[in-house]
Amino acid sequence: MRVLVALGGNAMTGPDGSARPGDQITAARGAAAAVADLVAAGHDVVLTHGNGPQVGNLLVKNELAAAVVPPVPLDWCGAQTQATLGFVLMNALEAALAGRGLRTPTAALVTRTLVDRDDPCWARPTKPVGRFLPEAEAQVLVEHGETWEPRGERGWRRVVASPEPREVLDAPAAATLSAAGYVVVVAGGGGVPVVREADGTLRGVEAVIDKDLAAAVLARALGAEVLVVGTDVPAAVLGFEGPDPQPLGRIDTAALRDHARQGHFASGSMGPKVEAACRFVEAGGRHAAITDLEHLVPAAEGGAGTVVVPAPPHSTDRPTDR
Repeated sequence: MRVLVALGGNAMTGPDGSARPGDQITAARGAAAAVADLVAAGHDVVLTHGNGPQVGNLLVKNELAAAVVPPVPLDWCGAQTQATLGFVLMNALEAALAGRGLRTPTAALVTRTLVDRDDPCWARPTKPVGRFLPEAEAQVLVEHGETWEPRGERGWRRVVASPEPREVLDAPAAATLSAAGYVVVVAGGGGVPVVREADGTLRGVEAVIDKDLAAAVLARALGAEVLVVGTDVPAAVLGFEGPDPQPLGRIDTAALRDHARQGHFASGSMGPKVEAACRFVEAGGRHAAITDLEHLVPAAEGGAGTVVVPAPPHSTDRPTDR
């Protein structure tokens, strides 16, 4: 069974969110151990991951070194972090696989994701990136063409567009490597966003693609039967952080979308994961799962986490949690 695993950003940093090199290597080893268990269970695994903290660090370097080294655009930051995290994950995966007696090869791809030049998000960027700055420092960057917004007492923050992922352009290369027996790391951070010009050429654009939504597109392109969306909790929860939290187990897409419409999943965290799981299953996937690294193997096999399955034909929107 081919399984696409989408690691959350928490899987690539320390428990407190720190992103020093040593923290990232340690976190990657933990994630790789869970992925290696999935490979050892007999599954073909393709891996994607977030890169928010790493891109944030590069943006700070851009700001601090702008007078000495020309800043690079956001799409370049995405490509650089794909490559860095790719080699860190490959090292961790090879060691974890060898520890289980497996000689499965690994590979990492710098990956482009096509977005639409006419996506409505370009008119009003809303995705925050980088650190907070005082207004005076933010205004300097506004004069260089960036969009910054006041965010209360913490200061000003840059915002960029977050377009819908249309196609993972390098999915065929990932499919070839996967068919040859590789564990492939692909489309980190949702892929480097590119648009296609009128003459057919591609151009990188400064935007952030939601990595979970891109994972749903990638999973279907690769013919994956299962999508596992990793996070830092065992399952999606109704009433999260409330007095009566209710973890969701097996649930169909119609019921899950009903909970989403009722506002149970935060837009910047669980919301995109729920949406990605629904899109994947509605496009023909066997099931999707939302869970943490500890439950990765049983979730992929449908026995743990929030397991999202197709809604019955002509189903109505009604909750069906177990």
